[in-house]
Amino acid sequence: MKKTTQKIAKLFSRLMLAGLVTLVSLTSITTSAQGDPIKLGFIPLTDCSPIVMAKELGLFKKYGVEVIVTKESSWANVRDKILTGELDGAHCLYSMPFSVYTGVGGKAGSEMKIAMMLNSNGQAITLSNDFCGKVGFKDMAKVAPVVAAKLKAEKEVTFAMTFPGGTHDLWLRNWLAIAGVNQKTSKIITIPPPQMVANMKVGNMDGFCVGEPWGGVAAMQGVGFTQIATQDIWKDHPEKALVVNKDFAAKRREDLKKVMKAILEACIWLDVPANRKKTADIIGRAPYVNANNDVIQDRLNGEYNLGCKLGQKIYKGDQMVFHKGGLVNFPRKSYAIWAMAQYVRFGYLKEAPNYKAIADKLILQDLYKEVAASMKVKVPADDMKPFSLTIDKTVFNPANPAAYLKVVRK
Repeated sequence: MKKTTQKIAKLFSRLMLAGLVTLVSLTSITTSAQGDPIKLGFIPLTDCSPIVMAKELGLFKKYGVEVIVTKESSWANVRDKILTGELDGAHCLYSMPFSVYTGVGGKAGSEMKIAMMLNSNGQAITLSNDFCGKVGFKDMAKVAPVVAAKLKAEKEVTFAMTFPGGTHDLWLRNWLAIAGVNQKTSKIITIPPPQMVANMKVGNMDGFCVGEPWGGVAAMQGVGFTQIATQDIWKDHPEKALVVNKDFAAKRREDLKKVMKAILEACIWLDVPANRKKTADIIGRAPYVNANNDVIQDRLNGEYNLGCKLGQKIYKGDQMVFHKGGLVNFPRKSYAIWAMAQYVRFGYLKEAPNYKAIADKLILQDLYKEVAASMKVKVPADDMKPFSLTIDKTVFNPANPAAYLKVVRK
């Protein structure tokens, strides 16, 4: 009887120990899931600087989050990884979530959330040397005749952008409309940013729209020239955003706020002119943009060597900016509505989407306001007010996109 009791006691002890081990294991798994490193992607472009420099300056650690930063190959790759959760977030074209949700650049109804904006300005339209001597810097009147002559001689004119419905696509199509080029006569293809210069070099396109430093690299290498910068099309236009996975935003809200604080502090740091050389030296490295540091620095500083013997254009205050006293980082719903109106304008969508509902669903504006308040960053009061582009004075009223679409050039 005594031996039987001892056996039962030993068995009970083992069961208790097994249960305790299981409980500890489950607790560890739960803790690990909550504290997993945050994965943020970027495309090799100068405007990935807020994420890269937040990492390099130790700002993510300062705010108590572990962040892994990864270089991605294309915007489509970024889209897919954010949607599946392989990436928690990324440096992203600000209009991509709206493109994807409306079915222009992905499966309709797929949700990617905008947490904050990263920069304004700093993209460009680059033309091949076939246009050199025929079209000058910002010489919009000569674009259509040269395109028409090229079409007559070669039967095809090809322009490249980086993602359907993305910002580069919208700047390119606005540029063509302003120049009076019928977009149905032009072939528009999608090329990842780092591959633009190589593709132009072998004659795969006549022009492209992409972010820096690739316009500057094309000019430096004599492959093409800067015909216009996007800040000439729309001064202080929205460009890249911190876009995050839907579940990550919901389940790790506090961690996302810490990430945003680190990136916001990096944006403030980046706008100090004395910091731009260090930025160029770091992001020019192979793990990041892998491009000439001098070209990166020059265009960050607003010093544009245009190529094609066009000389230099200096931008002061309207070069690439990352904070501008809080004007840059606030994610405006009016800009989301403008982007979606372009999808209707250029034939991507046959009918208008529910503009405001989509903007409300995809932009985490309240979250940004909370983060900005905690850092004493001013939030602009201009959202949903009418505005117009610099080069096209057609007024866009976000409360009435239909009126704009009736009069704007297609």
